[in-house]
Amino acid sequence: MPLLEVTDARLARRFCALPAALYQHHPNWISPLYPDVEEVFDQTRNPNFAHGEAIRWILTNAAGEDIGRVAAFVNEATTHDSPVPTGGLGFFECTDDQAAANELFDASRAWLAARGLEAMDGPINFGERDRFWGLLVNGYTEPNYGMFYHPPYYQRLFEAYGFQVFFRQYTCYRAVAAPLHPSFHRTALRYATELPAYRFAYATPRNPEKLAADFHHVYSLAWANHTGINPMTLEKAREIVRKMKPVLDERLLWFAYHHDEPVAFFMSLPELNQIFKHVNPRFGPLEKVRFLWEKRQFERRQPKKMFGVIFGVVPEHQGKGVESAMMVHAQGVLMAAGYTEIEMNWIGDFNPRMLALTRSIGARISKTHVTYRKLFDETKPFERSPIIR
Repeated sequence: MPLLEVTDARLARRFCALPAALYQHHPNWISPLYPDVEEVFDQTRNPNFAHGEAIRWILTNAAGEDIGRVAAFVNEATTHDSPVPTGGLGFFECTDDQAAANELFDASRAWLAARGLEAMDGPINFGERDRFWGLLVNGYTEPNYGMFYHPPYYQRLFEAYGFQVFFRQYTCYRAVAAPLHPSFHRTALRYATELPAYRFAYATPRNPEKLAADFHHVYSLAWANHTGINPMTLEKAREIVRKMKPVLDERLLWFAYHHDEPVAFFMSLPELNQIFKHVNPRFGPLEKVRFLWEKRQFERRQPKKMFGVIFGVVPEHQGKGVESAMMVHAQGVLMAAGYTEIEMNWIGDFNPRMLALTRSIGARISKTHVTYRKLFDETKPFERSPIIR
């Protein structure tokens, strides 16, 4: 089966369009936007090319039909995070054919091995973990923006090739109006009556510089030392705020302050796939106009879904119930804004404390993705992702 390296715009369009035929009988599939996929492979827009490289292929059958695709990447910033030098495989799509899947896996393995790698993780992204990361193995509902939907047989294709579970990723769901535990309200009352140095407020987009600075401050203290999480500069925080601006609802961005220092955040966005599923994924000029109209319709409708992007508490303020009080303050505002359900950005099984916190607010697991690892030398011992203590 011929394997074509994607080297020009025509093949790039075929790479993006290939999944549509595979998913024509999957009503819950929502196509990623083509520009979002192409940005990953654009050396002028993806900063990971400064310390890495990527390649992608399309697999065709004897009739010349596109039946699969895959990408492989080397990211020197993360290659040695594990004892075994590890590369990445991602954007995998394939017909239900183990031989075809093996062609794609073999090509990725050979390319990575030629660069000194001894294992590959997949399916992952050549970038941050918050997008295009993991294989869906449970919860075949509509995907959230930035995550892939996969048919159930993909799990068999990966595991038959010898991929093993490196970690599981859980997306959790909660009805916005579901009652919080009484202890949350007691904590919020205690902060209101006994701890006036703390206050809770949602963001003001009229001051994007403050929003970026507050986000950067909490993120740097709460997340920067976690494995797999890249440090964030203030300039990167400004860029994130700038990119959020077209879809921002300030009522979904909550902060806790102690003497005006931001010490916790809970940042969410409208769930964008509820808008993008009505828009052609090529996302050209006409589609952008359609997006604005669909966004306006989304803002008016109920039920409305939101997506929890990131949550964090500065270590000095952890264990004090800050997040509980923040949730109590946020809940009423979210309900008044018409949001009825929330799905949260995935949490790895290597982070039991965050999973416990998520359960404490009454959330349940709605989707499970898996990050697999394939050791090229199968005589070596396999180790799962270490638990965050």
